[in-house]
Amino acid sequence: QVQLVESGGGAVQAGDSLRLSCAASGLTFSTYRMAWFRQAPGKEREFVGAIGWSTYYADSVRGRFTISRDNAKNTVFLRMNSLKPEDTAVYYCAASGAYGWNPPSANQYTYWGQGTQVTVSS
Repeated sequence: QVQLVESGGGAVQAGDSLRLSCAASGLTFSTYRMAWFRQAPGKEREFVGAIGWSTYYADSVRGRFTISRDNAKNTVFLRMNSLKPEDTAVYYCAASGAYGWNPPSANQYTYWGQGTQVTVSS
């Protein structure tokens, strides 16, 4: 049974930093491309960043967020710096084993975590 478990969310002030973690189990982690998505209240889920052989970022977070992974620990991270109120959302990690992977495309991800809340106040 595949599980993705996010942690590290919380309530912070604008300008602060957070590091989210996503621990994976039940899959050969190193063979999966991993991504972070987020969903704010009343909005659609949106792509944040992904990591395969390279890293990919949404324009809204590029230069502020960094995605990384530790295959020995089956964990993917999202380091978020210079947080803004508009970064407030539930953040989800996702795993893709798709051939011809398109990082921002949510339907390419087979497994999803339950999400972790990030709240940024001004």
